[in-house]
Amino acid sequence: MSSFIYPRAKQRSPAPAAPVNFDQQNCRYATHVLAFRTGQDVNISNSDPFSHNIHPIPKTNREWNRIQPAGTPPFSYSYDKEEFIPVKCNIHAWMQAYFVVLKTGHFAVTGQDGEFRLPELRPGKYTVTAWHETYGTQSQDISITGGESRAINFVFKAAR
Repeated sequence: MSSFIYPRAKQRSPAPAAPVNFDQQNCRYATHVLAFRTGQDVNISNSDPFSHNIHPIPKTNREWNRIQPAGTPPFSYSYDKEEFIPVKCNIHAWMQAYFVVLKTGHFAVTGQDGEFRLPELRPGKYTVTAWHETYGTQSQDISITGGESRAINFVFKAAR
């Protein structure tokens, strides 16, 4: 499972004009954790030969629920507020994912090895937060000076 990493900073920039893509393939969400910016469009498509239902369940943004039959064109949606949003398919109970909507453009979804990079952070102080759907969140404060590379380690432990 992937974790999600992002620094908290005062700096805000406009959302990218390019949308992010969220597809339904082989009766699964192709992306388990999809990170994008407030105001950025999410293009939602169905590559399967049967219908799906996409049902994001936000707490601060508006909830919606839409069926997407096979062969229909993608549709787009965007969110105004930061939030971690669980997504489910009401037709196939095993289909679950997360939309991570942020104001900052600095974020990363970890690879299978747990590695991540946050390129182009300007010099300053940041609180870097790692989120995992099962193990919760952890944060570390860091300071970045010009042009350096820093290692940050988060260790999540299963509750007994």
